[in-house]
Amino acid sequence: MSAEELEKYETEMELQLYREYRDIVRQFDFVVETERRFYLANAVDVQPRTADGEVWFELTLTDAWVWDMYRPARFVKSVRVLTFKDVNVEKLEKPDLELPEGRTPFGG
Repeated sequence: MSAEELEKYETEMELQLYREYRDIVRQFDFVVETERRFYLANAVDVQPRTADGEVWFELTLTDAWVWDMYRPARFVKSVRVLTFKDVNVEKLEKPDLELPEGRTPFGG
């Protein structure tokens, strides 16, 4: 496989991953970002830890989706993540019910 073919393959995989993310993001309550990964989850527990003067974080995510194009199964029931850099957890806003274009709540 040439470098150009590999680059094209990786670009396609990233695009496919983005489309999957776009389709499922509304099913989750939180976005979690670490230095290595990006996650969607419905429950997040972040525990700061210390050892030998170093601070690190232990995260437990429930009903999660992992942004990783090389992972065969991106949906996981529960995952434990250890990270040594900052963690960003954001609560997703849930918009009110959206109806398909041209539709009303009463079928019109």
